[in-house]
Amino acid sequence: MDNIGIEKPIIAITGSSGKTTTKEMVSSIIQRRWKVFKSYENGNDVWFTSQYVKQIDPTYEALVLEYGMTHAGNITEHCKLIQPNIGIITNVGIAHIGNFEDQEFGVIAAKSELIKGMKSDGILFLNEDDLNSKLLDKGDFRGEILSIGIQNKANYQAREIYYTENGMNFRVEMDGMDCPFYIPIFGKHNVYNALFAIAVSHRLGLSINDIRLGLENFYQTFGRLTIYHLKNEITIINDTFNAKPDAMKEAINVLSNIGKDTKIAILGCMFDLGIHEEQAYRDIGSYVASCKIDYLYTVGEGTKIIGEAANQSGIADENVKHFHSIDELHQTLVGQIKEKTTVLIKGYFGMENAMRVKMIDTAMFLRDYFK
Repeated sequence: MDNIGIEKPIIAITGSSGKTTTKEMVSSIIQRRWKVFKSYENGNDVWFTSQYVKQIDPTYEALVLEYGMTHAGNITEHCKLIQPNIGIITNVGIAHIGNFEDQEFGVIAAKSELIKGMKSDGILFLNEDDLNSKLLDKGDFRGEILSIGIQNKANYQAREIYYTENGMNFRVEMDGMDCPFYIPIFGKHNVYNALFAIAVSHRLGLSINDIRLGLENFYQTFGRLTIYHLKNEITIINDTFNAKPDAMKEAINVLSNIGKDTKIAILGCMFDLGIHEEQAYRDIGSYVASCKIDYLYTVGEGTKIIGEAANQSGIADENVKHFHSIDELHQTLVGQIKEKTTVLIKGYFGMENAMRVKMIDTAMFLRDYFK
């Protein structure tokens, strides 16, 4: 690793979405060469980082950490505990925007804390397709900045992206070669996550073959686009881990792309959006209609707005329903799900825990009922 000026990679990942999946992809690749310490599942708040400080010993040759934030200053605290020399900012969306007085610019400033808190001569990876990432404050950072992207020209750019039976195929030009890659998880957003893993690993000197094998075998966290293939070609998409606006749209994209005859979206709450909440719900409803989803079912306080917007955008009123009872939702689904039906269940981690458990229960109920 001496040839890149980094004795031990300390990789920190932040962003409004994609942190955990990117962390798992990066870890899966670089652990083929080094002993790696990585954040536990989605343990990415400051308390977790304070515990990692106690757990990391000199035998670890690389660290891959998630730096989450809900308020200004969180990422600065992470960096004070463990200062990274490699930074990844996956994107800058409106997750937790309600916690910032300055709204969108407050989120951008909070994500910029990673750049200011990491080694100033380190390596930074940014998303060339993310407009807000262009507004990040780079301060006195004087290290190397590399980009990933799909639409826009980038150092690591994916093309020829398409769905396969169990994941995504795409190609990236590297070392003067046209390199094919496969990830065993659906969604264009996961291609972005994979691009970050490819870029970091390649910059650290991992071979293209190691990168390819690492991506093909990375650990998929439960409840993040977990797919259940059941009898009569019924498919359940369990994406109950969270429901930020961008992630919800990406899950709807997956339903639209892999769904067969009938497509049902079951959507829950989104939180910490402040004054943007109603508009975010309306945007989701319109998006569901634009993706030609057949039925939309909502659960949780405030989500009726999603259905109203879907109605206004073209989904028939009889195909949209809001449920106050999970049991009632289950009864409806049992009577409705037929051959070649695909169902998306999208929940949120912060959904008053009881409601989140019920969303997970819905996924498990359907998996067991139709197995």
